Amino acid sequence: MLKIWGRTNSVNVKKALWCADELGLAYERLDAGMQFGVVNEPWYRKLNPNGLVPTIEDDGLVLWESNAIVRYLAAKHGTGTLSPADPGERAASDKWMDWTLSSLIGPYRDVFWGMVRTEPDKRDMGRIEAARAKCVELFSMVDAALESRPYLAGERLTIGDIPLGCFAYAWYAMPIERPAMPDLDAWYARLCERPAYRKNVLIPLT
Repeated sequence: MLKIWGRTNSVNVKKALWCADELGLAYERLDAGMQFGVVNEPWYRKLNPNGLVPTIEDDGLVLWESNAIVRYLAAKHGTGTLSPADPGERAASDKWMDWTLSSLIGPYRDVFWGMVRTEPDKRDMGRIEAARAKCVELFSMVDAALESRPYLAGERLTIGDIPLGCFAYAWYAMPIERPAMPDLDAWYARLCERPAYRKNVLIPLT
């Protein structure tokens, strides 16, 4: 059986769990990271030398890096659905997965850690506000891209929606100012209708 190591409140673990449930896979999730420890145990470091989550083991294959895990699971179990068979659609999906990590994660992390994982009296509000403004700029790009399509790569949910969809939940849940972005809002609403998204992503922010 597929094993997934990671704590449920990790945005990167959410990607793997959401993907697995979208595909209807049976899996065992094992707590690891932060308060659960495990990641510095020698046996775990042999699986994932980074000491991070998630890590998966599937039929003897050990894999880490959340986007690689999503790509692998979708390619193995969802070619033609989550993993597009068309090269252009697949490239569009890959583009948004890469963009989320190359462009959005930096300012997003500053907002999330500042507003969710930092006590109010210790927050650097200047840094948080600068990062929030940058996130608005970046999410505006997504809003524009969604003007002509319901999902990031086209007419259906693909792997391209999974990383950004996991980040989007906190963006909408945090007590911050967000300008109206109708197409981004509609995309997020569509994600919230999906049982696998509600189960794995729409959980309390911690």
